[in-house]
Amino acid sequence: MEWLKRGLVHAPTGAVPWAEQYAFPPTPHLVNGESLRLYVAFRDAAGIGRVGFVEVDARNPGVVRSVSPAPVLDIGAAGAFDENGVVPTAVVRCGDQLYLYYVGYQLGYKVRYFQFQGLAISDDGGLTFRRHSAVPILDRSDQELLNRTSAFVLREDDIFKMWYVAGSDWITIGNKSLPRYNLRYLESIDGRTWGTTGRICLDFRNTDEHAFGRPWVVKDSNIYRMFYSIRTRSKGYRLGYATSHDGIGWEREDDAVGIDVSGSGWDSEMIAYPSIYRHGNDVYLFYNGNNCGSTGFGFAQLARPW
Repeated sequence: MEWLKRGLVHAPTGAVPWAEQYAFPPTPHLVNGESLRLYVAFRDAAGIGRVGFVEVDARNPGVVRSVSPAPVLDIGAAGAFDENGVVPTAVVRCGDQLYLYYVGYQLGYKVRYFQFQGLAISDDGGLTFRRHSAVPILDRSDQELLNRTSAFVLREDDIFKMWYVAGSDWITIGNKSLPRYNLRYLESIDGRTWGTTGRICLDFRNTDEHAFGRPWVVKDSNIYRMFYSIRTRSKGYRLGYATSHDGIGWEREDDAVGIDVSGSGWDSEMIAYPSIYRHGNDVYLFYNGNNCGSTGFGFAQLARPW
């Protein structure tokens, strides 16, 4: 693959209190033939994320049409799993409703934080969302104790397929404590009820790797294509790519991803949290840059069909 970088789409200016900084991870949803909505988490001055969106031209994603004036999903109640931040990871249409899968953050004491997957539902086309429940749809389990999160969900043949990250360990890199988790797979009939332990479908290649970011899966004919972030001790985040015939067993082809950091600018230190959007024959890749999205998100265009 070869991706042509088209530049930065949006970065907060700091003028809006609930959305002073960050815009991550770009999570596209096609509203209609003219508008593409990218759900992101904006952070306030304290670093607490709330879900909003950036709406762009569906035919030219570099043209911003509007930015949400208020959160479409706010943080949870005090003591809840999502009391300290909410981050979107996937949007799935279910009849007249939209299912928003999101990460809920809760601060810890002996570990820095916990991340578990939540679900919110919209009845107004995605302008507002209400929680499906006050507890996560992926809660802790014996084998996935500290993180069950960053899920991408694809509805196929009336089955909800989920690729997500999970783990029970934290490690120290330099002076920073960081979670360690790999990629796993689950299925659901209703998109709301999931199992307690997923099947590992993508694991680390070496000791330099210690985490994966939110995956994004597309299917062409009989091939699944997964784009994801790889977090390493040496480089921080880079993008990876894998293919599969059943969505469970994956062959890593990271060298074929076709995009890396720039020589300077907003994505010169890391690239992370990819998502794919297709418009006709055009294929676009949205992603975050430096510092896990503090510099906003941009996009690239596939040079030739894959």
